[in-house]
Amino acid sequence: MFSRQIHSCEDARQLAKRRLPRMVFDYMDGAAGEGRGELQNRQVMQDIRLQPAVLVNVEHRSLDVPVFDHESRRPFGVSPMGMCNLALPGADLMLARQAARFQSPVGVSTVASTPLETMIEVAEGHAWFQFYFSGDGSVVNKLIDRAQSAGYRTLVVTLDVAEVGRRPRELRRGFKMPFRIGVPQFIDFALHPTWSLSTLAHGRPEMANFGGKHGNFDRTETRARADWNDLDRIRQQWKGNLVVKGVLNVADAVRLKAAGVDAIQVSSHGGRQLDSAPLPILALRDIRTALGPEFPLFFDSGIRSGEDVLTAYAMGADFVLLGRSMLYSLAADGQRGLETMWDIFSDEVSIGMAQLGMTSLANRPQAMVPQRLQYS
Repeated sequence: MFSRQIHSCEDARQLAKRRLPRMVFDYMDGAAGEGRGELQNRQVMQDIRLQPAVLVNVEHRSLDVPVFDHESRRPFGVSPMGMCNLALPGADLMLARQAARFQSPVGVSTVASTPLETMIEVAEGHAWFQFYFSGDGSVVNKLIDRAQSAGYRTLVVTLDVAEVGRRPRELRRGFKMPFRIGVPQFIDFALHPTWSLSTLAHGRPEMANFGGKHGNFDRTETRARADWNDLDRIRQQWKGNLVVKGVLNVADAVRLKAAGVDAIQVSSHGGRQLDSAPLPILALRDIRTALGPEFPLFFDSGIRSGEDVLTAYAMGADFVLLGRSMLYSLAADGQRGLETMWDIFSDEVSIGMAQLGMTSLANRPQAMVPQRLQYS
């Protein structure tokens, strides 16, 4: 089993790189521009130090954390990601089952490979629905109504995709949805027969929330017309928890809090949108300072280990969402790979807590930020 070779996120990434067609891997792994923003955020996270404590009884440690009105059995969940079934057939449902098992939220993307109604059923209610503003808003309104009818209690509005980021690795591979197969793509698929035959047997992944009576979705369609009035309208329409994702600006965060959102997800979209964006781990610190200790802040971008999870909590997060690490593990070894990576993150968080003298995450870890990073 390939999962026996997974001892870190990078192990899973290397397995995924070997098993996936390059077009698919570069879509999953790529970032905007030259990828500097993604790499710099990772470097800064590694530069931040966590303060250990000794002679603290940490024999019994809890990984439970409150998220809105329930306890998640892990201090992390899964961020919404589009077309997860590109990793392997059934990936969406594997993530949903994991969410149900640990009562930890899984984000269900607008462009998921599995219908939103199926995802919340399999996740046993532990799913958040994510959408983008798009077009004239009519498709969005229908999606919100569907999510409410399906029983979703949390809606995630992604705001950092006014236009889809320019990702050279995707462009070089000719990645488009739906696939357009030319000679380079045919050769790429032929060199990865396990993935290709499995995908062929199950049918190519589609954007399952669209088609027929549900209308169509253009991944490249501009979302640039969205403004604060649109957010006000959605706040009035949606009766559950409203999370805004993709925030890196303190002034935006302050205004969002005043606008009545229930939580903010600090995120650079994994570095996939703006190469020169502020580093999200430092933006998290600044937004926490501006909004005070009580307002719920979630975080994603650049999380590759359990210690990264603890670093995010130290910098102000109330909950952490994982992204690429989950896709790498699924591509590496399916359900077994996912469970292995989940256990690795869990063990790393628990061991890290023991070193830090913590029995729970009710209080934040203490971080030491290098002097050169002490800027806003």
